[in-house]
Amino acid sequence: MLRHITKTAAKNHYSFIRNITPTISSLNYSSKSPSKPTKPTKPTSKTPATTTAATADIFFDEQERLRNLTADEKNPSLNVGPNGRRLFTSSTSLSKLTNNDICTYFNLTKEGLDAVLPEGLPIGMEKEFKDSMRTALMVRQSFLDLRDNFKRVVDPRMWSPHGKGVKVRKQVVLDGPVSCGKSIALAMLVQWAREEGWLVLYVPSAKEWTHGGFFYKHPQTGLWDTPVQAENVLKDFLKYNESYLKELPCQIFDPIPLGEGAGVGWLKDVDSMAIPEGTMLYELVKTGIEQTHAAVGVVVRLRKELSLVKNMPVLIAIDQYNNWFTFSEYEEPVTIRSCRPIHAKELTMVKAFRSMMHDDMMVGAFSHSTAVGKLRKDLPDVPVDARAMFPRYSLEEAETVCHYYLRQRLIRREAFTEDNWKKIYFLCNGNGTEMRGLVPFMR
Repeated sequence: MLRHITKTAAKNHYSFIRNITPTISSLNYSSKSPSKPTKPTKPTSKTPATTTAATADIFFDEQERLRNLTADEKNPSLNVGPNGRRLFTSSTSLSKLTNNDICTYFNLTKEGLDAVLPEGLPIGMEKEFKDSMRTALMVRQSFLDLRDNFKRVVDPRMWSPHGKGVKVRKQVVLDGPVSCGKSIALAMLVQWAREEGWLVLYVPSAKEWTHGGFFYKHPQTGLWDTPVQAENVLKDFLKYNESYLKELPCQIFDPIPLGEGAGVGWLKDVDSMAIPEGTMLYELVKTGIEQTHAAVGVVVRLRKELSLVKNMPVLIAIDQYNNWFTFSEYEEPVTIRSCRPIHAKELTMVKAFRSMMHDDMMVGAFSHSTAVGKLRKDLPDVPVDARAMFPRYSLEEAETVCHYYLRQRLIRREAFTEDNWKKIYFLCNGNGTEMRGLVPFMR
């Protein structure tokens, strides 16, 4: 990781590590969550009074930090980034962000996020909000490129009149190193699309489609159905899109095959469900939620219906997309003493949604925190040019991030220097999670 750094710089980095190591040890922090205070304990014969006092100071410092941040909101002079630039953008919408807003922070509200992303937030985003004690995210060039790509898909006026310029892609796979912001960028894209009036099916955890719940092999398809997951997908899809679905009629009226219900077995003498003409997508989704035997069939039918919607742009956004190219948690008995693992592509719902070989807008983000193995470069059912590599923080972005953490009192002002934040940046190789974990120990 440090092989490109000069010997002098490397020596300074190791010196920095030696300086902060005693501090980290004495504070008794968790290595994964340095900003979370340790609970004060009563002195015992095995717990020196000095250690107890130190942990108590940390606890009260955290409370003091919260009070100071509340007071800081009344002092706009603190909202200063590198070289005296503004730290926060004045834009109130993700649609209005321009290149002039790059390396500034975009303010959000918890209420607004709960409304526009009711399926849930990425873990990295929640951790960022918790540690910084503010619901704000940095505007990055990589996000603007992703947003503008899909903006060009639906707005031909943005295309170059000479047929040149940036290539427009309807299917995108976000790839890149660990903690480079793929999941956060995907969530921001979903928020932007919904603010623009798009119909978005957002899956924040594709791993849940391949783990847990009830599963069985459907005798007619030979695929494995997961009705519990199907019901959850339909419930999540309904949370934000209910008003849209009430206005969109079904366009496919073939009967929906029924399967085994979760914990209730099969229906007697009934193997399909009719869809009358005039049925709205809202009614279709509600049926899948209320009738467990139809849940998986409704999810598969919903995927086909989304391809036929023309009244508004439709986007399918899948986080942890890489989990659909590996083995699931499920196993099929082969003999009395052996089982074979079931691949994700053998699951009915995954098979219906995994492919990107179509003309619909779809974006999937890889999650290395849920990876179970290295995937090959050329994935099945994915266009060759679909991958978009997301970078970690650049030096300019890291400088803005550190000034933001200084503003949020995650860094002590007396310890904040250019040399110190650069040492942390090179030590972490631009890893945002590691940087956020180390900056409180800057001395």
